[in-house]
Amino acid sequence: MSFATTYFRILSAERLKMGKSPIWLLILLSPLIALLIGLLSTPSGNWQVLMTTMVFLHGLLLLPMLTGVFTSFVCRFEHAGGGWKQMLVLPLTRSGVYAGKLTIVLMLLAGTQALLLMSILLAGLVHGITMPVPWGFLASKLLLGLLACVPLAALQMFVSLVWSSFAAPLALNFALTIPNILIVNSATYGPYYPWAQPMILMTPVDGAGFGAYNVPLITMLAVVGGSAVIFIGIGMMYFAKKEI
Repeated sequence: MSFATTYFRILSAERLKMGKSPIWLLILLSPLIALLIGLLSTPSGNWQVLMTTMVFLHGLLLLPMLTGVFTSFVCRFEHAGGGWKQMLVLPLTRSGVYAGKLTIVLMLLAGTQALLLMSILLAGLVHGITMPVPWGFLASKLLLGLLACVPLAALQMFVSLVWSSFAAPLALNFALTIPNILIVNSATYGPYYPWAQPMILMTPVDGAGFGAYNVPLITMLAVVGGSAVIFIGIGMMYFAKKEI
């Protein structure tokens, strides 16, 4: 079976699993918390200030944590009860299986980002912001945040494939997310730390940045793109050679 056929079959199968599980409801969690923060914040009349307030906790902690939860979940069923053996005795390409599962994770994260955009707009409406909605600015920042999740999702997918435990990859992910509070302040280490990259790329900075926020966008994109290629390549090679 070809890569494309396997890929789309995996997408279809994973969507069916999501429909039978409440895990997809987690895409509501961070946007709702961000909405609450936005509604409780002091009205500024400025979309950029409002977005900065609302994406802080989302980008710093919740989005990286959700990435770990989603990647662990898409591997959970296959780790249980010999699911990998049952799947891979079928005429499926391992690269297609890997790509399909990673795509599902990114789709869940994209849903989270889309709901965050709705939360920002709703908070701005409640606060009565009269400035025109900067659609391009908001969308580009949220897309950059999603892009920054690609290497992190690939890295977490690798960890979830190595460990059959559902809890162990989550515990590791949470432990590595907490240092974001300090690492984003470092221009030396922040840009290269996968758990900090979503926060750095998503936070609006208007000439007053510090630490990793002062790193040029082109540099951040090169680091994120390069690490995504490396982590996806490592994950695919490991999965292709992994004994099931």
